[in-house]
Parts: sequence; structure tokens; C-alpha cells
Amino acid sequence: MSEREGQEAGREAPVESLTAQHLRGRFPEAILEVKHWRNETTIVLRAAALVAACRFLRDDPELQFDFLSSVTGVDRQQLPENSPRLEVVYHLYSLHTKRRVRLKVRVDDGEAVPSLTEVWPTANWHEREVFDMFGVPFTGHPDLRRILMPEDWEGHPLRKDYPVEATPKWWEEEPA
Repeated sequence: MSEREGQEAGREAPVESLTAQHLRGRFPEAILEVKHWRNETTIVLRAAALVAACRFLRDDPELQFDFLSSVTGVDRQQLPENSPRLEVVYHLYSLHTKRRVRLKVRVDDGEAVPSLTEVWPTANWHEREVFDMFGVPFTGHPDLRRILMPEDWEGHPLRKDYPVEATPKWWEEEPA
């Protein structure tokens, strides 16, 4: 539930997490939305601020988000508010403070997201998977190419409009 929804429902808005407070204090224009649900914080950021915000989250002495645990994609095509269509989701963890935060960046089809490989080297493989499965390009990535599908594979299998019944010609087998 967002803060506004809590206020509209007559309930007191939840206290903003330390992570959201610090990020809002440093990058007020970068934050598009903050959600708190079941003790989890999700922060939607502008793509242009992603690298700077992540460096800050990693280097801030009170936060120390030193572990990028996963990066994944979401095709929002069939959601009620489906624009922009694609979403890249980052899960960060602080080994020191034992806090978690989820960051999201939303982009339209063909729009690039800045690579986080300079902040967390493990982003390399995660971003390649999102590129392969969802077609999201990452600017500044050192080796952006398919990681799960063959190089000549057409399309991105985790998109909602991917034709799952279609089989590529090279995959078809000759009758025995």
C-alpha cells in the first residue's frame, strides 16, 4: 500500500524506511514511487539515476547494500497500468545491516537501462539474462549478448506476446 492509499483509507501512513529516506534525501528527483508492503520496501527510480543511486546505496555507511542478489525483468503488457511496458527489478541486500530493498526501473520497448556492472560485477550475468529473456538493452554493459538462448534465436521468450507454440525452423526434427 502506498502512503497515499493509507491516508485515503483513514489509516496512518507507514513510516518511510531508512533506505527510502536516505535515497530521497540524496536523489529527490530520481524517485518515482515508494511502496511498503509486508515489511518490504520497493523504490521505483528513473533509469537515468540508477547507477548513481546504486553507488550511493552501496557506499552509504548507514546502508551498505553490498550484495546484488538478483536482477530480473517484468513484462507489464497485460497489467492495467502497462506503460512503460518493461520493468527491470533489482534485489539488494546489506550483509552488514541485514536489510533488503527492491529497486525498479521502467522502460519502453527498445529503451536502454544503464548497466550496473561497474557497481556490482555480478550484474554482468544478470543483465545478460534480462536482455536475452525480455529484450532490455543495457548501456555500458561489457559483453551484452544472449546467455541462455542461441545467438540466432528470434524473440524474447519471457515476453507476454512471445508465440510459445511457434518452433524455430532449425529446432524442428526430421521424421524418423
